[in-house]
Amino acid sequence: MNKSFTIRQAERRDVPLLLEFIRGIAKYEKLEDQVVATAETLEAEMFDRHRAEAVFAVVDGREVGFALYFFNFSTFVGHSGLYLEDLFVWPEYRGKGYGKALLLHLAAIARERNCGRMEWTCLDWNRPSIDFYLSLGAEPMNDWTVYRLDAKALRHLAEG
Repeated sequence: MNKSFTIRQAERRDVPLLLEFIRGIAKYEKLEDQVVATAETLEAEMFDRHRAEAVFAVVDGREVGFALYFFNFSTFVGHSGLYLEDLFVWPEYRGKGYGKALLLHLAAIARERNCGRMEWTCLDWNRPSIDFYLSLGAEPMNDWTVYRLDAKALRHLAEG
């Protein structure tokens, strides 16, 4: 890892950079067509409503990776949990420990905030990430299936 490596909290001025990273992970995951977030929505949700936070991995003054997260709550554990929404490192910086450093940083935040666990999802085809997560001691939740209501389905359900 580079000696000039640091991790810093995202700030309001970073919204365009956050959007760049979000588009980067979407491209990697072959989901570019699903990105509808805008600078305005990110700024409002993250910095006005405080619904999510992000950190950047910085090397030689350049942001080379990011992690976006928020807190949920486990009724079984009785504590908040840190939910990692996105973790992404630009391809030319992978394999140097920056992704692991971001995860370690989030684990420290989770402990500092008395979280009972840290969770995330990973696409089934993303073997490099799966192997990486397993190497850290993460366990797949094979007995659980994620369900989602998109904006249209949510509107339909809410309207009865």
